[in-house]
Amino acid sequence: MTSTSEVTDTTDTTDEIGKESTMSTLHDYLVRAHAEARLREADALRTGDRLVRARRLSRRAERAGRQARLALARLL
Repeated sequence: MTSTSEVTDTTDTTDEIGKESTMSTLHDYLVRAHAEARLREADALRTGDRLVRARRLSRRAERAGRQARLALARLL
């Protein structure tokens, strides 16, 4: 026959395991959320870099077009 203290000890151990499991799960969720936030931030930065690069190339193309028109005008 089991005593009351043995049953209580088993229940306490089960509760502690449950709490540890819950804390571990919460920690995992927080880690995932943080990682996803960092990935979104990195993607936004890459998008911004692509936009800056595209604008730079566009300005360069416009400048080349102006120079070509000027060179053509000088020839005529």
